[in-house]
Amino acid sequence: MVQAAPFLLLLFLALGAHSLSAKKCSLTGHWVNDLGSNMTILNVNASGNFTGIYNTSVSATSNDIKPSPLLGSQHLPDQPTFGFTVNWSFSDSITVFTGQCFMDDEGKETLRTMWLLRSRVENIKNDWKATRVGYNDFKRLE
Repeated sequence: MVQAAPFLLLLFLALGAHSLSAKKCSLTGHWVNDLGSNMTILNVNASGNFTGIYNTSVSATSNDIKPSPLLGSQHLPDQPTFGFTVNWSFSDSITVFTGQCFMDDEGKETLRTMWLLRSRVENIKNDWKATRVGYNDFKRLE
């Protein structure tokens, strides 16, 4: 039995390492970003398309914030790139996000994103102030 212990330990470590490397980032689920905004991404279909709901915690408008629909697409490898659009329900603006899902050594996922927010302006002379750029990291809500 003593001679089997090193073999079993080695087998256990090998299987454990294999299961870590076999993990895959999944966009499906509930996420929160560094500003406290949260989103729910519903099931990603076989083509990589998905829908969801985004609830922002920040806004430049005085309107009441409401959950807003999102529509996106991703590639399907282990750490996928993705993009999605949020059509804000409470303002005349749209935000597009693009990013990648990363998995750390402990199996924790991070969605690293950059975004462009386009607000409606009255005329082309005001176009200079219509687009904002930023970035957010999202962590899975557990």
